[in-house]
This record gives sequence, structure tokens and C-alpha cells, in this order.
Amino acid sequence: MKNYKIKPGNKLQLSQCDPDDTGSYEKTEQGKEEAKAVTEKLTGNLSELQERLYANGDRALLIVLQGMDTSGKDGTIKSVMSGVNPQGCRVVTFKTPSAEELGHDFLWRVHQKAPAKGQIGIFNRSHYEDVLITRVHGLIPDKVVKQRFGQIREFEELLSESGTVILKFFLHISKDEQKERLEERINNLEKRWKFNTGDLEERKLWENYQSAFEAMLAATSTDASPWYIIPANHKWYRNLIIADRVVQALEDMKLKTPPAPADIDFDTLKIE
Repeated sequence: MKNYKIKPGNKLQLSQCDPDDTGSYEKTEQGKEEAKAVTEKLTGNLSELQERLYANGDRALLIVLQGMDTSGKDGTIKSVMSGVNPQGCRVVTFKTPSAEELGHDFLWRVHQKAPAKGQIGIFNRSHYEDVLITRVHGLIPDKVVKQRFGQIREFEELLSESGTVILKFFLHISKDEQKERLEERINNLEKRWKFNTGDLEERKLWENYQSAFEAMLAATSTDASPWYIIPANHKWYRNLIIADRVVQALEDMKLKTPPAPADIDFDTLKIE
């Protein structure tokens, strides 16, 4: 499968990244089913790897999900993390800062939600909102945005050096695909609860967001915490790529089952 990783320092144009890409899988029902079968196997592996991560308790994994509205952040969590034990996984969504949070630096609330060792943490939207929506709506000047890029790199370097592996996924969809998904929310009675009129206002700023994402992705993809541009028009391919990357990250930790207590003779142990 393709890598989709953004190399540090690379200039980026999202218009050159195909959100409809499905790699070596054909855009057919057969290709979809083949990809789903591989994803199911990966999520099974993920369950075992998460148990080892939890048992060892000396490393952590942070998954960051960003993307335009309807890009599939919720769906990714539901599908890819389906086999994960909830005790070892925590999903955090960062909404409009509270008065208390605004009284601190923009990373204050984020650091508190970083996963503890032995845990998988998922940021459904994240600290990157503070260099995206704030920039697009002119809430902070470009000088502050660039300053925050540097602070984010340093923050993530701190997490990395403290034992947290960071994976950041930008779920890349086309404007036409977003239109279809918003229309589905309007027309499907079971999905209307997801609809927010604010999504339509944000959609008018599509090009502004694309530019903000390009600058953010290029400035904050590092060796320690890389960004991946995930083609997300096809949900089944999106899930496959992210599951593959998460499993690979955990396998790279070379996690082993912790040894049994040395002072217990399990061969002669009997339960009365």
C-alpha cells in the first residue's frame, strides 16, 4: 500500500493529492470487499497489540484525526478501533475553549488529555484547530499562527521523547464528496441529528481551509510525529490505510507479553 506520509519540510498542494485514490484496490464491490477483509484482519491484530501495550505500561499511542466536516473522523474511530478494549483507549474531542481554558496557553487543555503510558489516545479534532479555524476566521494573525506551529512541534517532541508515539491523519475528501454527505444528512431521517447549519457556512470557506491545511501539514509533519494524507472519499479504503498504519506503529514498538511474577511456581499452583 502507498505510504501517504508527508516528509518534513515538503511543500504541499492538496489539489495534487487524490481523495478518490484506492491504491491497488479497484473501485468495485470486489475491491471493496477485499479491502474490508484485510481491514478486519488488521483490527484483530490491533486488539492483541493493544493488550500488550496496556500490559507493558511503558509506551503510549496518540492518534490525531483532522479533516473537513463529514470527512469521517467519527466513522474512522468506530470502524478501526472496533476491536479495542475501551479500558485502554480514550477518545477526546476539543470543542470551543471554556473561560478557564482561554485563561491559559492554547496547549494547556491538550496536554492534560494526552494518553497515559499503556493507553491509546484519540483526538477527534485537536490542538490543530487553534491554527485552522482561528486562522480561517481571522481570530489570530499569521505571525501567531507560525509561532504556534513551532510550539506544536516542540509539544509533540516532548510527548515523543516521553514515550508517546504520535500518528496524525488528515482525512482528505473532495468538495463534491462533502456535498453528497451533507445531502445525505439532510435526506436521511436517521442522520439528521448530525446536521449543523454551521457546516454550510464553513463549506463556503472551503478554499481558505484548504490553504490553512496545506500550511499546517507542511509545517508540522516531523520524523517524530508525521502527518499522513488519507484519501477518504471511499470509507473502506480510508479505514484500511489507517488500520494498517496504527498496527504498524504498535508493531514497531516490539511489544512483548510481560513475564509472569518470578516468585510464583505456576507449575505447582493449585486453586482450592
